[in-house]
Amino acid sequence: MEKKQYELGDIVQMKKQHPCGTNEMEIIRMGMDIRIKCVGCKHSVLVPRAKFESKLKKVLRSSADKGAEVSENGVSGS
Repeated sequence: MEKKQYELGDIVQMKKQHPCGTNEMEIIRMGMDIRIKCVGCKHSVLVPRAKFESKLKKVLRSSADKGAEVSENGVSGS
């Protein structure tokens, strides 16, 4: 099975829903543990990397996509 590629700022879909009802999370910190923030209620959780990788379903929106949209529109972040 191929390892899923994810990076800081990505919006990912988890296998189980958060208690607020959404299963979309944003990756806000990466290291040995990964901090994810619920897109619905903004609650954040620190999860060990191995557990995160087993619970990850797919990457919905990549942070690289956001950067491409900004450069195409000619608008920069500064």
